[in-house]
Amino acid sequence: MIKRSDFVYSEESEPHRIRTKEILREFPQLRNLIGKNPLTMVAILGLVGSMIGVAWLVRDQSWWIIFGAAYLFGAFVNHALFVMIHECTHQLLFKNRLANRWAAIFANLPHIMPGAISFEKYHLKHHSFQGIHELDADLPNKWEAKLINNSFIGKTLWLLLFPIFQGTRVSRLKEINFFDGWVVVNILVQVAFTAGIWYFMGWHAVAFLFISFWFSIGLHPVGARWVQEHYLTFDSQQETYSYYGPLNITAFNVGFHNEHHDFPSIPWNRLPQIKKTAPEYYDTLLYHTSWTKLFFRFLFEQEISLFSRIVRKERGKVALTDVSRPDIELVNAEEVALAEETVI
Repeated sequence: MIKRSDFVYSEESEPHRIRTKEILREFPQLRNLIGKNPLTMVAILGLVGSMIGVAWLVRDQSWWIIFGAAYLFGAFVNHALFVMIHECTHQLLFKNRLANRWAAIFANLPHIMPGAISFEKYHLKHHSFQGIHELDADLPNKWEAKLINNSFIGKTLWLLLFPIFQGTRVSRLKEINFFDGWVVVNILVQVAFTAGIWYFMGWHAVAFLFISFWFSIGLHPVGARWVQEHYLTFDSQQETYSYYGPLNITAFNVGFHNEHHDFPSIPWNRLPQIKKTAPEYYDTLLYHTSWTKLFFRFLFEQEISLFSRIVRKERGKVALTDVSRPDIELVNAEEVALAEETVI
């Protein structure tokens, strides 16, 4: 058994932009999948409504029913709402940026904790600067990885307290401005919503929503997604993994993670078509088929630790203001070049 004491360091830039260019060159028809899916808003309305409805149903129930409902139902719905916020972050619902931002804030409501706007800030940098420790919030702090390392108890506590550990990473990412007016708006909307739930339904309803949020990104099979995406669970060289399993149905295809990183401007409902169109690029990559299996692998296999991540110094030529749309940029560049050739 190898017990890591540091991250895996790479001299290469992140792999997705190069693969996006190669795939578009070979399969130019994939550009037709780029676009918006405004019907995602219908899903958001249904998910938010279902969480409020169940909160109403458990408002007078015992704590074991509240915890059971949160684990067996609320965690899955809250996780799906994180996927919806993710879609809004990539501007995949509406053409108007503000409309996407308000949709994200609305999807954030059942989480109790305000995170839609901060997620937008940090997630886009994760795409643009994958593996850059000063800019990628998805990477654990070094002290965090050293503290938890590869022990069963440590990794259990890490998953249980994942929102707290993730919050501590903000201080490391000094180049990203955390606080602005939109963060204030997000906080105020969450406070008003939570106050409304408490006033009309009581503390048990608020507790159900909060516990559901906590399970959805922590000690729960869907919490394994945070491990699935970039932890070196199969290979020390492949740094992004997809999940092709049944929970993609409830998670709106978020498991198609390599596909998403390669084409972040394609909405959730079209992600499977990327793999179907370019199978030689994805069938050759290692992938997961069960979040539940990965959940237990992560906890019990000492070969997997928080140091099982690739870190790099090479930022490439990406500007700090990049909004992670390499697929659109490549398509636009090709159209410009074609237009210039036509003129000549």
